[in-house]
Amino acid sequence: MDLAISVEAVLGALETAASGTLGGAAGEMGRRAAEGLTRLLGRGRRAGEDGDGGGPPVGEDELRRLAEALHARARTDPGFARELLAWMREAGGPRLGTGLRGVPRVLPAASGVFTDREPVLAALEELLDGEERPAAHVAVLTGQGGIGKTATAVHCAHRLKDRFPDGQLFVRLGGPAAASAARPAEALSVLLGDLGVAAGRVPADPRRQENLYRDLTADRRLLVLLDDASSEAQVRPLIPATPGSLVIVTSRYRLAGLAGDPGARFLTLDPLPEADAVLLLARVAATSGRRSEARDAARMAAVARGCGRVPLALCETGALVASRAHLSWETVERRLAGPVPGNPEGMDDRNGTDAVRRAHDLAYRELSAEAARLYRLLGHWPGPETGVAAAARVADTTEGAARVLLEELAGVHLLQEVGEERYRFHDLVRADAERRARAEDDPAELAASVRRAAVWYLRFAAAADHRVMPGRWHLGPAYQGLTLPADRDPHDGRAALAALRRERANLAAAVRAAETCHFDDLVWQLCEATWALHLRLGFHDQWIDTHRRGVAAARRQAQELGDARAVGRMQAQLAFAYMGRGRWDEAETALHEAADADRAAGHLRGQATAVESLGLLRLRQRRWQEARDCFTTAQGLLRSIGAGEAGATDVPRGLALLEDHIGRALRGAGRYAEAVRTLYTALALFRALPDRDLYNEGRVYMNLGETHLAAADPAAARLCLDEALAVMESEGAELQEADAAELRARCAEDEERRVSFLRRAEELYERGGDAVGLARVREGLGGG
Repeated sequence: MDLAISVEAVLGALETAASGTLGGAAGEMGRRAAEGLTRLLGRGRRAGEDGDGGGPPVGEDELRRLAEALHARARTDPGFARELLAWMREAGGPRLGTGLRGVPRVLPAASGVFTDREPVLAALEELLDGEERPAAHVAVLTGQGGIGKTATAVHCAHRLKDRFPDGQLFVRLGGPAAASAARPAEALSVLLGDLGVAAGRVPADPRRQENLYRDLTADRRLLVLLDDASSEAQVRPLIPATPGSLVIVTSRYRLAGLAGDPGARFLTLDPLPEADAVLLLARVAATSGRRSEARDAARMAAVARGCGRVPLALCETGALVASRAHLSWETVERRLAGPVPGNPEGMDDRNGTDAVRRAHDLAYRELSAEAARLYRLLGHWPGPETGVAAAARVADTTEGAARVLLEELAGVHLLQEVGEERYRFHDLVRADAERRARAEDDPAELAASVRRAAVWYLRFAAAADHRVMPGRWHLGPAYQGLTLPADRDPHDGRAALAALRRERANLAAAVRAAETCHFDDLVWQLCEATWALHLRLGFHDQWIDTHRRGVAAARRQAQELGDARAVGRMQAQLAFAYMGRGRWDEAETALHEAADADRAAGHLRGQATAVESLGLLRLRQRRWQEARDCFTTAQGLLRSIGAGEAGATDVPRGLALLEDHIGRALRGAGRYAEAVRTLYTALALFRALPDRDLYNEGRVYMNLGETHLAAADPAAARLCLDEALAVMESEGAELQEADAAELRARCAEDEERRVSFLRRAEELYERGGDAVGLARVREGLGGG
């Protein structure tokens, strides 16, 4: 067979699997990809033979030998070749397909008052019209804070978008502050999502993310806008390798390292010419219908000079005039020209200009007392964005009042509206607000505002987490009283997960803020409430960072008569984050420490979870017998929990899950008959639960179907997979329904039925925006 993949491509997929990032905690698809590798590696083993398989391949030489062996077998075995290709696609392998969700067009809206910068547009056009390049054109827009880099880049991108028919991408990189700067993996996750890769399919390994991104952007003419970069290392992985594309980077820094490779063109933004500065002032002031008279020209020119001709200061000042009908240009000129009264000591800004600082002060002095207080408190709160409800808690007011105050701040450009009732600071404005908070507010009030906001985010996250995974056990009072409506929308869990993703950065900021203020009880509870977010979507760097803080906070609180069970809980969850990064030793250490902590706390449910998690680690390492031993030990721990003890109500569900895990371990070892018996036991346990867990019943049916397929019993596989399809359809679990349809196609009675199941999977993957699954299914249809 002429195999259309190389040894290097197989090696790349194996490297990801060996690191553990496929089967760790990155989601359902990661688990399936890891199990697919297990099937591939076990094809030559005799049915009924046991053994651990020696763990995953490690080391460059061993991985290469295995890649060569898999490649060689695929060349002579068409069925194996198809399985290998399917698995590589599951792992984020080569040629996943492009444009499966249409052309991405995610540029922010262009400013309605944008002025000048035509030389920048001309320079970009000259760059594109120049000689052909083997890679993307890169332009870096630099300049001081507030000079209008983002507005200029967005304006030029809209003017040039017709030259890039395959789409326009945009991602914020977080600016110069280390705490807010996005890691390349986080930015790649955003870009891959906009390119059509479902969240569960984004590889956890940054190298695989970069490879997937470059594969998806190959042969496409794209415009990529990378806003507010802090370093060359942050930018390099986000540059497509394909010629004909344009990457526009904005940064406070020059990023000189991009000059040699990839050969970036540098464009520095200076203050606007005076005529354009006056025009921008007039345009912003006119947004309220206020018109400038001819007699105002000299005053406006003086105001423009007082603003340093810097767009941020001009926009703030023009917006202030627009919002104050009786504020004259003469008064504004006088206030900008004189000293800044009441300016707190140390208000100089190394990254901005004195003119910008004066504009901040001018706008601030015109605020109502309530808006000025919210401005300061939001500056002290570290979240990158805020919504109305969170802002209301920061200020300890009603949502209606907060909405009015936020609009007041946005009206004078002290806040930027970045979505429907979503706001953020320009970083220079945040620095001004934070300094004013330190100078004008009592430290106790600042700490109280942090606690109010952190509690709001905790309640939000706990409620959303409960909606995503209603059956899991959890710690902390935030979950008390949470219920689900009987007529719950089948897509409610997906909506809750999307809400968690939207607030992800704010939740991480809440953890850091609570830690800074020594609110240890909130630190670990916030970590607990992000379990579903991280388990389903990954974001492992954030996961590790927040849960390390959670472990430390739980330990401190335990010493002060807090909930001692939280220590083991945080350690167990941190272990999953380590597994997602393939950091086996750290994961194992964390799990042993979790078990020890729960043993010391007398928390049997926590001990069982730690041992169960160690078994899942052993599954990923293909150490089947050790995995079974862990699951059996966990069963014993659960059965020893007495009625009325902590975790007792979760024992039946926990035992059912463990039985399912044991079935998977038996299948991995090739002991198919035992696996089937064990999985049917798991199914019976799930059916006996007081509150039926239909989703996990469907998962067991899928595991049964896969086991029968591995045992070459297609008739039995069909019966189980038909049940799985029915359950997943009734539960609205479209991704799992698509997976079941794919498996069902592998054991279809005839070609017509095979195509029918693949069409069903195709429709579901397309509806869910799963580019990887869609590409795989379409290849199967094309090959049929």
